Amino acid sequence: MVSTVPFPRRPSDAPRRAAAAVRPDETVRHWYENELGWATVPGTPVDLLTGLRFDVLEVPAEAGYAALRHLRPGSPVAVRADRMRLFVAAGSAEELPGLLDWLEWGSLALDLGATGSGGRVEAPLPPGPARGTHGGSGEAGAGEVTPGGAAGSQGAAVWLRPPEPGCEVESSLPTLSALGGGGGGAPDLVRLVETMASECHRVRLRRGCAQPLAFS
Repeated sequence: MVSTVPFPRRPSDAPRRAAAAVRPDETVRHWYENELGWATVPGTPVDLLTGLRFDVLEVPAEAGYAALRHLRPGSPVAVRADRMRLFVAAGSAEELPGLLDWLEWGSLALDLGATGSGGRVEAPLPPGPARGTHGGSGEAGAGEVTPGGAAGSQGAAVWLRPPEPGCEVESSLPTLSALGGGGGGAPDLVRLVETMASECHRVRLRRGCAQPLAFS
């Protein structure tokens, strides 16, 4: 009787298949919900809910850069193309129109938007190791974020100053509570908005001057 010897078994590729089954957008969602405790919106790409833990102010990037000096180092800031998104205390979006009126900017058309309660913004690609693995803390490579990366469709927006997991991010957000006093507490929303409004106006004037004159 001839016995047959089975061919050696190939190593199982189940772990590799399991890792590949983890969708990149779910990795992004896991980082925001589990590392930061931020609410996300179901669907792809991943969006963040505003008005709960933070609101978002959006301005031309060149205006936003001028305002960064009013932020603490841990205050999150993202960029998308030529736009900058600054994360501020929840409720700030509702206060913005009145604040602009008080600062005497309310009568001008400024390229300064706000997203607050009931809104949503695109979730920037998480920094560092969080791009490729569940539970990445982002402590390595923070700020070394490139559009497109491991998150596929996610990544059109990227972090300029990413939030730090394990920290109370909200304590670093600009708030209206200082009312221009600059008392050493949370960053002052009044100073931030005043700077951004002024810079938005300069950008508007500069772009207007750059337009060719129309002759009839």
